[in-house]
Amino acid sequence: MREEQYAGRIRKALNQGLQDISPASSRRLEAARHLALSRQKKPQAQLAMAGAGRGHGFTFGHDHPYLRNLLSVIALLIGMWIAFYWHSHQYVSEIGDVDSALLSDDLPPEAFLDKDFFEWLKDSLEE
Repeated sequence: MREEQYAGRIRKALNQGLQDISPASSRRLEAARHLALSRQKKPQAQLAMAGAGRGHGFTFGHDHPYLRNLLSVIALLIGMWIAFYWHSHQYVSEIGDVDSALLSDDLPPEAFLDKDFFEWLKDSLEE
């Protein structure tokens, strides 16, 4: 907003100064402006290497903040999915280890269903 106000003041000052310029000078300034605009380089779309140039990664002529945000969200979701998959794989592996230990033990499975057995386990672990 501040830049727009500043630009408005400059435009107003320049427009007031136009009245003091002679018509011949005005035509020369207009011709110089057209010449400068014709020599101005047109922006061309180009692909840049990550880390080169302005350091924004890949650029396609213009800055695409929505594309960068979308890619960031996609990268975050992929990272979360990988973390979830890794965690669930570890959890299943730990449960498998417990199951194989229970099945290879001499204690019958009915003993694990007995509430008194869990009380006995708690007491033996506390000692």
